[in-house]
Amino acid sequence: MKNFAFIFVRGGSKGLPRKNIKPLDGKPLLQYSIDTALAAPSIERVFVSTEDPEIAEVARCGGAVVIDRPVELASDTSPEWLSWRHAIEWAQSHYGAFDGFVSLPATSPLRSVDDVEAAISKRIDAQVDICISVTPSSRSPYFNMVKQTESGSVELVNQPHGDLTRRQDAPRIFDITTVVYVATPMFVLNNYGLFSGKVASIEVPKERAVDIDDIYDFKLAEAIVQERG
Repeated sequence: MKNFAFIFVRGGSKGLPRKNIKPLDGKPLLQYSIDTALAAPSIERVFVSTEDPEIAEVARCGGAVVIDRPVELASDTSPEWLSWRHAIEWAQSHYGAFDGFVSLPATSPLRSVDDVEAAISKRIDAQVDICISVTPSSRSPYFNMVKQTESGSVELVNQPHGDLTRRQDAPRIFDITTVVYVATPMFVLNNYGLFSGKVASIEVPKERAVDIDDIYDFKLAEAIVQERG
């Protein structure tokens, strides 16, 4: 089983400018994902897809193969799924066919090698098209998530059925994380969107599921990294 890891980073991040190469405890954020991919036994090659020359240089120095992403696939409005397709086709043309597509977003630097290996195994064992990562949600649509009605009042997102009065009795709710995505290349090339096929998941604890979007996420991740020593 041949698995290739891909890290998709662009230069135009808005929430935290240049975050993908911003030093996190002395190491570029991107390098955390590269290092995890290089350490994963099931991953054969590691690629970074980017349109940004500075990011590309960091990636090469860090041990990844760089895929030059077309500028039109690196805009704020371009779906990352299209970048997935471009990277898969590029890797196939340069390195031949492979069995597993593994996306490791740079914004999740706290993932472990075990998280990656678990997702790869889960996709195969569950015989699904894609395996995503999830983490327990701190809010529930059955108790403390509301939506506004046409009249201007608010109501629960999911109305409970019967005597659902305790959070413990409600279905477990999870947030999708950016820790890891594992799919077959064929699924990505022939479909559009995570839930257009059979989907499985692995559960990741919150301390490894931090997704860096702004400076507050970055500071939280840095504090966790420093606490780990």
